[in-house]
Amino acid sequence: MKIQPSCSLKAFHTFAIDVDAKRIISAETCQDLIDIYQSPDWQQEPKLILGKGSNVLFCENYDGVVILNQITGKTVTESGEYYRLHIGAGEDWPSLVRWSLEQGISGLENLAMIPGCAGSAPIQNIGAYGVELKDICDYVDVLDLETLTERRLTKIECQFGYRDSVFKKALHNRVVITAIGLKLAKSWSPQLSYGSLSSFERQTVTSQQVYDAVCNIRSSKLPDPTKLGNAGSFFKNPIVSTEYYEQLQLHFPDLSGHKVESGYKLAAGWLIDRAGLKGHQIGGAQVHKQQALVIVNLGNASARDIVNLAQYVKEQVMIKYGVSLEHEVRFMAKNEETNLDRLLK
Repeated sequence: MKIQPSCSLKAFHTFAIDVDAKRIISAETCQDLIDIYQSPDWQQEPKLILGKGSNVLFCENYDGVVILNQITGKTVTESGEYYRLHIGAGEDWPSLVRWSLEQGISGLENLAMIPGCAGSAPIQNIGAYGVELKDICDYVDVLDLETLTERRLTKIECQFGYRDSVFKKALHNRVVITAIGLKLAKSWSPQLSYGSLSSFERQTVTSQQVYDAVCNIRSSKLPDPTKLGNAGSFFKNPIVSTEYYEQLQLHFPDLSGHKVESGYKLAAGWLIDRAGLKGHQIGGAQVHKQQALVIVNLGNASARDIVNLAQYVKEQVMIKYGVSLEHEVRFMAKNEETNLDRLLK
């Protein structure tokens, strides 16, 4: 366990906004987490678990303890039909995907290059190019913060939804994820439904080829957060009713969307792009010129610049399409999580 008092958070989140935390503590084991939560030195202070900080915007200095989840470890067991991976929550997700392929294990390739750590993946139910974490998740291990005991949640208990899970609802701030279990079939079946991936021949394509293609797509579309601060997709893809989708199509025949159980999921990036917002800038924050779904820190952005730009994007999309965008990025206030609407009241 490593304790850093009154330290800048700039290096610990990918938006790279220069804000401070009252205290930063690194936890490398589950026992470290227990010790932190039991310590009388900061028992009454607000606490925030942080992985790679790839999906968070600190809107002001954090007046509490930021706990860096650095629990690592990877183990593989096999049965006749499956590889089962037990992964520490602090493992870097892009490195995990690359490592699994090096071990000859397929199934994670569509989720290549998603920034963050393994412990964050279930919270968001990360997904890309036709695959979501829920498709491969076997279980999630957590530390219960009320009893300070460990327990295992099944895939069903995780209540996965689109960029959603029980960790955002009933278990929000009540547990810390310590490890995840992944179940990957040995009889690999490629997922080729997305864009250029559909050009591959299902019978001959390899998981390495899919991985390389996904990496190329992501590299061409998304800015590298080590060079241009960002948190990836800023907004969720909104879902509208079938009736409203058909109405929109009358006015926008090239509308990008696909059928889902509750209606149609629209491409938020398409909506923002066609609203003419690519490159729009407020202060040091900008809608990325190549990918409208991403808001970037040009180097000197304040949190308020990003908040104001996000609000402007939301307003313009509502004016043009009558569609409300919801931010995927988590907003952190002084001592608790907040949202765009609350920040602008």
